[in-house]
Amino acid sequence: MDNNSHDNMGKWEKFFRWVNGEDSIDSVWEKELRSRVIGRRKQRRKSMEENITKINSYGRKFYILLSVFVTVAYIGILLYTASLLPEHGAPLNPANNEVSKRYIESGVEETGAINIVSAMILDYRAFDTFGETVVLFTSVTCVAILLKRDKNNICAREDREAALDEAALNSDKSAILKFVARLVFPIITLYGIYVILNGHLSPGGGFSGGTIIGAGLILYSSAYGEHRARQFMSGKRFTGITAAALLVYFVSKGYSFFTGGNHIESVIPTGTPGKLLSGGLILPLNICVGVVVACTMYGFYSYFTKGDI
Repeated sequence: MDNNSHDNMGKWEKFFRWVNGEDSIDSVWEKELRSRVIGRRKQRRKSMEENITKINSYGRKFYILLSVFVTVAYIGILLYTASLLPEHGAPLNPANNEVSKRYIESGVEETGAINIVSAMILDYRAFDTFGETVVLFTSVTCVAILLKRDKNNICAREDREAALDEAALNSDKSAILKFVARLVFPIITLYGIYVILNGHLSPGGGFSGGTIIGAGLILYSSAYGEHRARQFMSGKRFTGITAAALLVYFVSKGYSFFTGGNHIESVIPTGTPGKLLSGGLILPLNICVGVVVACTMYGFYSYFTKGDI
């Protein structure tokens, strides 16, 4: 049976139903119109879903190809750069002659720092250290993006667990932990500050001193809970302190690059070697690095355990 005969049978059937009083002529045509509209909508929706599926499929293939291309390009750039490096262990390499000799023999005179390691990483190679510090800030930012808790990614179970943890810290069961933290935290903080401020005079500096202070902050937060810790280290304060330290480092060392690069004498006095206020910009740079390291450690702990600072 062809389509015309099928349509005619449908019309005659509707006519007989109207004659028999089963449906009014208006309701018959309304049902017919409604069924046609619904059919067209379903057809359009199906066509749209098929188009979206095709677009998503093409998009995934494009991103896969683009990712492979970028990865191969980076690998090629790195391999080409590595091929241009001098042969490892060659006697004429700078690392085996004038570089290390310059650090050891002229480091104190040129930088004013007794600690040769601090003179190297915060004066001769301060730009590399700035990159490492930015990596720390970037890493804690990525952790915050992935693990930060808000109203859209928190469940009732996590709320209950956080409330139970806070109640446990406020109970008498944590009295020993609080007593030890109250006693040890100031000592840890003072020792970390000492290590940072004497980094150009003795073994230590911003990285080791910042690690010590960060450990103290973690101990305090573990003993007294996040609400008590937020009184001195909130999320806004954490971001502001870290960004300010990086900005001071960048401005300070950028200034020294402009005045001390290409064998131009730096205008920053190095001071008397062995004194606290010596080493030129090494002391303030150590402070900046220590602040960033301490905040980074505390940020990692807070986001991984509580999802927020």
